[in-house]
Amino acid sequence: MPIFPPPLATTTPSRPGVALVSISRLQSLCDTVAPRYADHARFFPVREGYDAAVAALQAYVDAGSVDVVLAAGSNGAYLRDHLSVPVVMVKVNGFDVLSAITRATTTWPGARIGLVLHETISHELADLTPWLNVGLKQRAYRSIDEVRLAVDTLAAEGCSVIIGPGMACDFAQQAGMESVFLYSLGAVEEAFERSVELARVSRQKESKRVRLNTIVAHLRDGVAAFDEAGQLEAVNPAMLELLGLGAPTDARLGSAPKDTRAANPDHDIPAQVALAVAPLLRETLAHDQPIDERVEQIGGRALIVNCVPIVEHGVRTGSVVTLQDALVAQRIDRSLRTSQRPKHLVARHQLDDLIGDSPALQRVRRLARAGAAHDATVLLTGESGTGKELVAQGIHNASRRRGNPFVAFNCAALPEGLIESELFGHEEGAFTGARRGGKPGLFEIAHTGTIFLDEIGEMPAALQSRLLRVLQEREVMKLGAGRATPVDVRVIAATHRDLHALVEQGAFRADLYFRLNLLQIELPPLRERRGDLTLLARHLLNRSALQYGLPEAAQERVLTFLTPLFEHYAWPGNVRELENLLARAAIYSGDAAAEASQDWQAVFPEFGRMTQAAVLKADSAASNGAGGTAVRAATIGNTSSRVTPTREDVQRAIDQHGGNRAAASRALGIGRTTLWRLLKN
Repeated sequence: MPIFPPPLATTTPSRPGVALVSISRLQSLCDTVAPRYADHARFFPVREGYDAAVAALQAYVDAGSVDVVLAAGSNGAYLRDHLSVPVVMVKVNGFDVLSAITRATTTWPGARIGLVLHETISHELADLTPWLNVGLKQRAYRSIDEVRLAVDTLAAEGCSVIIGPGMACDFAQQAGMESVFLYSLGAVEEAFERSVELARVSRQKESKRVRLNTIVAHLRDGVAAFDEAGQLEAVNPAMLELLGLGAPTDARLGSAPKDTRAANPDHDIPAQVALAVAPLLRETLAHDQPIDERVEQIGGRALIVNCVPIVEHGVRTGSVVTLQDALVAQRIDRSLRTSQRPKHLVARHQLDDLIGDSPALQRVRRLARAGAAHDATVLLTGESGTGKELVAQGIHNASRRRGNPFVAFNCAALPEGLIESELFGHEEGAFTGARRGGKPGLFEIAHTGTIFLDEIGEMPAALQSRLLRVLQEREVMKLGAGRATPVDVRVIAATHRDLHALVEQGAFRADLYFRLNLLQIELPPLRERRGDLTLLARHLLNRSALQYGLPEAAQERVLTFLTPLFEHYAWPGNVRELENLLARAAIYSGDAAAEASQDWQAVFPEFGRMTQAAVLKADSAASNGAGGTAVRAATIGNTSSRVTPTREDVQRAIDQHGGNRAAASRALGIGRTTLWRLLKN
């Protein structure tokens, strides 16, 4: 059970490594062939056998120096059973055997020959022996002791020449017999070819494995791989820590299960890991479906679990389980929502941006600051254009949620079906035309921040119940979703309508109204705070002047002329109307020459129905103030036009302008609609 290790401290060489395990006569053949492959691999001679060879090779393997071992006979078979790296055997083919027999019969004619082979004798060669006219006997061996026994047995049967591996030849010479080394140079060369190629492929695979293991070892998520039987194959330190098994020490990294148990029988890592996630493995196997981002309690800890099958060539060969700390996931989620929110979801205004010192406005500031200190829902009421969104942004920026998203939504701007998707979001395929991959709702986007619901009185009745549930449960259910998503959102609602009256009419839910009406702030209309008009107009005109390039002198002329008119106007559009009017003045008042020739009655039709006294006051202020003649020329129409005209006045103006009603309406200082109404009346 490998435990994913940290990166190796040493740099892995580019050439693969091959260990040459050769005893006795095989060594000379390896020394002859090795220089030919020096450019393709590094070679490490090992002059030991069996246990001694395993001990020497393990050091090379642990250091990452050796990728493949080349050996022969029983020594190679022993190493194959005791090493984790591939072992390439020097193979003896039929040509090698016949060649060795030919050398023996040529050198010692008439001698009885004994052939010692690894693992099994050659029955084909036994069938050919009568045709070769050779006295040949065969014996097989599997260990070094069986080599000596095979030589002694052949000697007892009258053989005077032994053909076999190096050890068999050595034993034969010790017994006073002749010998022929079985392995040929061609067999060794072929083993070198296979060893170098296998080492190259193994090095590539090992590099990929080390790279993958290094990546997985540094993941915050726990990862464990299991085979099809449910046996643990690999696990990273994060998995052990999440399961409460502790991070492994460097000495335990890469150790096998039996080594871990031997060192600490009470801390069997594979068994404990498998036991902890066994229900997940069984469920995935039984239903043939992966487990995706499910929250489970494991070891008294809330973890997000995933379990997916490993499929190779269409066959399931195991499973991978990943765990993530739910608390860490929540922190990451908050960080992502904050760092990746759209740029426009930012509150730009402060409560100090409310211009004016009237008692009504001071009361609004006081209540707004009190509401900002808490997370309670706020209901802003007041006519259109009184600055409800500015106040909402100011409350957000004065609260602990400043810096987090501020999401504004107009409940009257979209059809009912689109409002639901926009506010609560939807999953992929929830309805025709749903966005691929789904879409988060505005409540999710506003997580940890504030959502401003403007024109709340226009919200369709069917959605009022869903909004009420969000306010009560603090969670949203996407369209097409199977589970709710928790949200941490402060709600500020606004309306220009009388919600209490709507409740009595049955057009607005009473329970939603009482949920919204916790902290109510009523914004006064502009006509009730006329003391703020001059200061507010100067502030707004300065802002428009920067945008439209209005000189400072022209600003003073505009304010001197318009201020007397402001005091007698009803301001149905409130601050928004004042801002638009001053922007219009900035556009049309670029220079004095333009002002002198300007048709100001057409520029400011809002003041067309004002009283003659108001106009005379404006004209007097203009005459005594800055601008002189230019400002007086800017007076809207003539003084007589300031009195509300009668039907006779309208008819007379039409006659004077040859039936041109547009010119007549301009002369009277009234709009065309008013002119039509007066004629009709």
